[in-house]
Amino acid sequence: MANQSLLLDSVFHALADPTRRAVIRRLSESTATVSELAAPFDMALPSFVKHISVLEKSNLIVSRKRGRVRTCSLHHESFVGAEQWFDELRAQWSSRYNNLDGLLQTMSGNSNET
Repeated sequence: MANQSLLLDSVFHALADPTRRAVIRRLSESTATVSELAAPFDMALPSFVKHISVLEKSNLIVSRKRGRVRTCSLHHESFVGAEQWFDELRAQWSSRYNNLDGLLQTMSGNSNET
């Protein structure tokens, strides 16, 4: 459980930055080279590569180097933990809203019981 928490922390840390979220959004369309990913951003390539490094360390993306060209792609499996976390929260809040709806109906005398 602690390991899962560390992985989740790493994913959310990586996604906390708008540049990295933009990279993830771009990679959701197709693979891209680091140069292609860096093009829309007004920063030096070494600074941009630090963002790539954070995404790789969180295991959200993988990169392969062929010659001097480094190509990145999403590692879809790494999003599963965050997705499950959101699903659990969604279910918890849905249950709370259903309980609140039931309570409000009971309080207003609109109970469906006969």
